[in-house]
Amino acid sequence: MHKRLPVVALIVFGVLLLLTGAGVNLYEPVVQAMERGMGDSGGPRQRQEREYRSPFDLAFSPDSRKLAVTDRTAGCLYVFDTGTGDLATTVPLRGRPSGLAWESTGKVAVCEYDAGSVAEVDTETGQVLRRFFVGPKPVGIAAARDKGLLVICDFGLQTVSIVDFKTGALRASTTAGKHPYFAAITPDERLAVIANLLPSGSAAEHTSTAVVSLIDLVGGTKIADIPLPDNSANVRQVRLSPDGRWAYLVHTRGRTMLPTTQLDRGWVNTNALSIIDLAQKQVYATVLLDTVTEGAADPWGIALSPDGGTAWISIAGAQQIARIELARLHKLLAGRPEESQTSDAKSDAGDAAAIWRQIQQDPAKRDQLSYHLSALYAAGLISRVPIAVKGPRSIAMSPDGKQLMVASYFSGEVLALDPNRCQVLKRIGLGPQPAPDAVRHGEFVFHDGRHSFQNWLSCVSCHPDGRADGLNWDLLNDGIGNPKNARSLLWSHKTPPLMSLGTRANMEEATQKGFQFIQFREIEEGDLNAVRAYLRSMTPEASPYLVNGVLSDKARKGRALFENPEVGCSGCHPAPLFTSLKTVDVGTRSALDRSDAFDTPTCVELWRTGPYLHDGSAVTLKDVLTTRNFSDKHGRTSHLSEEEIDALVEYILSL
Repeated sequence: MHKRLPVVALIVFGVLLLLTGAGVNLYEPVVQAMERGMGDSGGPRQRQEREYRSPFDLAFSPDSRKLAVTDRTAGCLYVFDTGTGDLATTVPLRGRPSGLAWESTGKVAVCEYDAGSVAEVDTETGQVLRRFFVGPKPVGIAAARDKGLLVICDFGLQTVSIVDFKTGALRASTTAGKHPYFAAITPDERLAVIANLLPSGSAAEHTSTAVVSLIDLVGGTKIADIPLPDNSANVRQVRLSPDGRWAYLVHTRGRTMLPTTQLDRGWVNTNALSIIDLAQKQVYATVLLDTVTEGAADPWGIALSPDGGTAWISIAGAQQIARIELARLHKLLAGRPEESQTSDAKSDAGDAAAIWRQIQQDPAKRDQLSYHLSALYAAGLISRVPIAVKGPRSIAMSPDGKQLMVASYFSGEVLALDPNRCQVLKRIGLGPQPAPDAVRHGEFVFHDGRHSFQNWLSCVSCHPDGRADGLNWDLLNDGIGNPKNARSLLWSHKTPPLMSLGTRANMEEATQKGFQFIQFREIEEGDLNAVRAYLRSMTPEASPYLVNGVLSDKARKGRALFENPEVGCSGCHPAPLFTSLKTVDVGTRSALDRSDAFDTPTCVELWRTGPYLHDGSAVTLKDVLTTRNFSDKHGRTSHLSEEEIDALVEYILSL
């Protein structure tokens, strides 16, 4: 059932696309119904958030004359004249504007996350010309301009849609990896490359990892899921080389097999650039952006020079920009020495430069680069520059190679950078920016890796959007040697005690201990209280499995089963919190665990918090209710039919 739900939903959206392409105006009632079902969207916190400017994505027009910028909190699109730097147009949009792509020099398509639509905007007039419907939570988008196609990533249903933007028709849809986030299209427009945010699969074996999905634009099917190095997560922006051979992505990589006893030398988390060989459909190399003594917390965006010889990376947690000499990097990865390379380089494996000599002797050894801190620095391939920025995210180079821009999410600005020195040349404000209240400041601290020892990670490294990264971590709160799956922080202030064994009495204690024993820093009290305020402010997102904001017929049948005492789900997960706040033995203790009973999590937002159970061993909710439900301890489900199990799953995914 879990795998069929996106297909059913996309059939509905496909019908709407065909009808809108034929001139039938059905999308307004649909969006209005979805907006009515979002809950909390008009509360005081949401109204306050909309006062902030928060640029999320940006992209130059094909002729380099315009820059389009989306704003997630103010809910609009900005279009700038790149010649003057002046704001030309501001376009109010629905939902949370996210990824964008230029269809032509005068039209841009913008994902309206949580509004279930992609808006096509005339950048001259600021008019929304039409909307495409491709799933409730579109976030990433790319345009094949010659073919007239849009490739759209739906975060919630974990699907990729191909839309003909000339007719409005849905060409094809397919599943991707876990939470597709950004997309790029090869120059020949035959292949779409999808960056999936979080790891796929079970976390129990410490081998789960994020995948890069390849979509055939001709046939409209997925042709490969390429796994990144194990325990990779937080994969966002993706760029392709001008010749279409290489894909470049930045991400984190956890060392989840180790206890979190220190951060030194990337013991817990490292930050990486991966290069995908698209012809071979495999990872070509993964190189670390960290040095031995300083992490590059939470790399987010990447931009390439028009010739593909240079890359710029926004390091969101460290508030830095990295510049990488890609042309030289590829030469070394292929085992070709440089003229300036010394012949007496040390062969000691501990020397950062030694790996390059090993690769020269055997290029296959480049697969060891993901374990070598400072290798890029030893070869003189990278420079990292701190800049006065607050949360750098999307970064883009103009097609003519003359302008480099980066979005500063928390300061509400777009920064023009010197491509060579990565210094700020100009700041472009997006409008009045109120002084941050406690919640906004706490959100920034939550994302700021400078609050950790040596900038190795931030809170968001393991809790993207305050939720969970899908990996197992061996934290110190309950001893060493018993890793457990990361948990969402949503409603953490309402559902004490915290952690899988309930070892933290409440959210306030857990937050303080997280900085002390995971980030290894004593945080200033004002910053600590601000993070607590941010966590209290978090509200559930509407589930992508709702239909027009309400339960589907099948989910209503599932609700009856959920509330049936003979099944027993609501006994441990009663509304409104959908947790009893107790620890319970559900038969999942392993040899590594020190207790039979584990904290009962809320069922709210389970659509985005897999894998499941304290050890991350259940990939889907159906697994929780069937293959991982030992002796019916996790709800009495063994007597239920396949159809009833599917209905129960649909209801839980709709919470």
